[in-house]
Amino acid sequence: MKQIKAFIHPHRINLVTEALRNSGYCDISNGTRCYNLTVSTVQRLFTSADPLQQRYSLDLAEPVVAESKLELICEDDLADQIVALIADAGKPGPGWVFTTDIQSAVKID
Repeated sequence: MKQIKAFIHPHRINLVTEALRNSGYCDISNGTRCYNLTVSTVQRLFTSADPLQQRYSLDLAEPVVAESKLELICEDDLADQIVALIADAGKPGPGWVFTTDIQSAVKID
């Protein structure tokens, strides 16, 4: 199994989740081959090329840019297709997609 994490512009995340849903790769309702799709809002440190996207975080005492972090677990043979789909749907805009191997997983029933 693989874990995929993507950091995407907040205005593009809905297009990415819609593309995943429509692709058939991630049928979240039946939990097969693609698991635990989550999206959270995160703050990226350092400044953006566009100052309108920045804000100053009092908690961090730093300028930050809001991003959406998408995470999911998938079967090995789906990882390349899902990464390509996320990268395509997340355009245009800066972002990253990371893939890591999961060495062990235990399902809690």
